[in-house]
Amino acid sequence: MGMNVSSGKSGGEPEVMVDINTTPLIDVMLVLLIMLIITIPIQMHAVKMNLPVGNPPPPPVQPEVVQIDIDFDGAMTWNGTPIPGQAALEAKFAQVAAEPVQAEIHLRPNKLAPYKDVALVMATAQREGATKIGLIGNEQYMQ
Repeated sequence: MGMNVSSGKSGGEPEVMVDINTTPLIDVMLVLLIMLIITIPIQMHAVKMNLPVGNPPPPPVQPEVVQIDIDFDGAMTWNGTPIPGQAALEAKFAQVAAEPVQAEIHLRPNKLAPYKDVALVMATAQREGATKIGLIGNEQYMQ
């Protein structure tokens, strides 16, 4: 039992559909997109570098090690001797920078030392030309 509903026209013919069927168009577009993705070569971003081969020879002269300690109140010591002020610190860094083989500077701040004092020492070393500086004792900051 079926019912034939007319579209309002006087004839018995159904109304002609004039919209385009987009399903095949979408299928073709997806196939073309997949083919495009597959055919594009994978581009590798690489920087070519000439790296040294083997282990480098040890330096002929081992550099001197200078330890700078910064206490919780900002007091600084250079290999155990107190540094009286900023001018003395600059003079010591200038002396280190003037050497042909610069000394290694090990900066060891106290856990409670103000950051401004640590930053002051590092900025002074950079300004005076001392390049071999490193922070030691970082394990005290681990929890």
